[in-house]
Amino acid sequence: MRQVRGLLDPSFLRRKSPTEPVILDPPSTPKCRHLHFRFAREPWERQGYCDLRREIFCEEQSIFEGTDRDEHDADALPIVAVRNRMGVGDEVVGVVRIDERVPGVWWGSRLGVAEPYRKLTDFTAHNVFEDEAPLRFSSVGATLIYKAVSSAHAFGAQRFFAHVQRQNVPLFRRLHWDSIEEVTLHGRLHHKMEADLLCYPASTLLQERALQPA
Repeated sequence: MRQVRGLLDPSFLRRKSPTEPVILDPPSTPKCRHLHFRFAREPWERQGYCDLRREIFCEEQSIFEGTDRDEHDADALPIVAVRNRMGVGDEVVGVVRIDERVPGVWWGSRLGVAEPYRKLTDFTAHNVFEDEAPLRFSSVGATLIYKAVSSAHAFGAQRFFAHVQRQNVPLFRRLHWDSIEEVTLHGRLHHKMEADLLCYPASTLLQERALQPA
């Protein structure tokens, strides 16, 4: 109904004078308030995962040139935030990946959110846990972090790390991460940080072990 109301909104009809023709402007795409957080399985989800990573880390931030893929992609599990309209997922709006680099030690990386959704706070998060009960989080990025760490915890993680760009460190600290040291990666200052697993109860999505890297 919200989309229909938008289409019928008279503000989309612009006319400077009675003699000028009516101009019908297409309505802007509204932000969807229902997002699903899950491991990317479908081909379009995996493609959207790769495309959004390239858009953020290559085109927007210019950290990489051409592609941001690296040696960890061979084993990493891709997690996506999917916009859901009328019960159907249609666009990847957030990404993160997790991988186990030594037994019991997991890492998260390539956390990114599509620009229109970075400041979105009024949304419902679906599929964070197996029972699919909708949850509320402060941001799309925070939900991706929670999904990543709680999933790795379920897979047996005893420690969980990430290299976090300096501007994002306050967010991670609010989410119960500790800064271990500062490091320079790709010419930018990062913090090596560790999640407090006591604050991230293991999800029950153990069937996700059958997933394949993107």
